Amino acid sequence: MGRTIPSFRIAIEYEKEKWRLFRSSLDKSEKEHLDKIFLSAKFYISACMMSKVPVRIYPIMMSILLYQYKQLLTMLRELEYGNISKR
Repeated sequence: MGRTIPSFRIAIEYEKEKWRLFRSSLDKSEKEHLDKIFLSAKFYISACMMSKVPVRIYPIMMSILLYQYKQLLTMLRELEYGNISKR
């Protein structure tokens, strides 16, 4: 029988724990940002589950990059079309 694949939600938490020492060196606001970065990977759990790469952090990092890329494109479109109000 084949191996059972652990939930990617658990895998993300496991990878996040591996970054604990890095996180501990950050100030409070940076820790919050890092937590939000890992949270963004959860938007693409199904894609992570479907990727057959041997290293779990790869689909997690790709999910984070995809999320950040989409956010950047949205902001650029808003700037281009003047949808962001002046502060």
